[in-house]
Amino acid sequence: MRLRLGWIKGIVVVGAIVVSFGLAHGQGKPIKIGQVIPITGEAAESGRYHKQGAELAMEKINAAGGINGRKITIILEDDQTTNPGAVAAIQKLLEDKEITAIISSIRSTQVQAMLPTINEAKIPVAIGGTNYGLTHSGSEWVFRFRPHDGMSAKVIAKFTADELKLKKIAIVHASDAFGNGGRDMLVAAYKEFGVTPVMIQGYTNGEKDFTSIVQNLKKSGAEALNTYMTFSTDLGILARQIKQQGAKVTWVGSPSITTIDGMNLAGDALYGTYGITDFQWDGSPTSKAYTAAYKAKYHQDPDLYSAWCYDAMLVFAEAMKNAPDLKPGSIRKAILNIKKFPGAEGEYNFDQNGDGLDHYHVVQNDKGVIKLFKTLHVSR
Repeated sequence: MRLRLGWIKGIVVVGAIVVSFGLAHGQGKPIKIGQVIPITGEAAESGRYHKQGAELAMEKINAAGGINGRKITIILEDDQTTNPGAVAAIQKLLEDKEITAIISSIRSTQVQAMLPTINEAKIPVAIGGTNYGLTHSGSEWVFRFRPHDGMSAKVIAKFTADELKLKKIAIVHASDAFGNGGRDMLVAAYKEFGVTPVMIQGYTNGEKDFTSIVQNLKKSGAEALNTYMTFSTDLGILARQIKQQGAKVTWVGSPSITTIDGMNLAGDALYGTYGITDFQWDGSPTSKAYTAAYKAKYHQDPDLYSAWCYDAMLVFAEAMKNAPDLKPGSIRKAILNIKKFPGAEGEYNFDQNGDGLDHYHVVQNDKGVIKLFKTLHVSR
């Protein structure tokens, strides 16, 4: 009996040593990924989609065994839908030294404000902001999970001028990093078709009265309207006022025209409009599978807000599995080595700038249902 007890004690001691060793080296502890989302403020509704997309990916990763046996957990911080709030949120996350990577904002102006902090922290950060300069400013730590505005502008211009054969173009844009960048890229893209816009007008985010812009649109004689609008709530208000004031134009908008909250606000005022989007539920087999899983869990349709965060989580997980350790430099290198990775948004092939996608879907609002029109691939 004493021999047996001694044997059992020996197992307990060895087990304790193994557990202690594992905990000391981080084995078994959850891997933390930070996420900056709008929980309060103008974009709070969209924050729910960001959270749900990342959450769905986390559950998929953990159900499959996690990262080399370790589960993933998401640490959320509220950006308050402001630039200072975004900076404060990422700084708060960085106080936790166990954070391995961060999913940040879809809004270019917020990412732009966070860049100095990201570059100083030297940690991989996923972004959804599409301003061209965000991945072309020399930062080694940002990875974009949506196509940039240089691509979107080429697709909008080609579709409007070359395929719809409309030459009198009006551009309405937010006066921020996203909107100004989109405007500049769009003007340059139209030059290839010999088109000079008949109207270019900016506005301040959170605008509630677009009367003067709609009146100018009608006076300009524009056949087509192109928009780069940061907040889908602004877009919804503009759409209703265009309908109320009887402006007749063919609308081809940036991705905000396809978001669920914007469509809900605008209602039938967006029927018949075109948009470009990086996520479309039937864009690929992976997109279809993601849509089915999202609807099964949340009982609603996904949109691009959720899709890019879902993909970011999966890519981070894939990189961490392939990296020799969880040091930021190792994860960064592993992300850059990812090729032909199937995501809900599309196939990811990251270049040295941190851009992963090279396509946009042209879609149309058919009585409240977004339907795929065609997919266009463009150079980065």
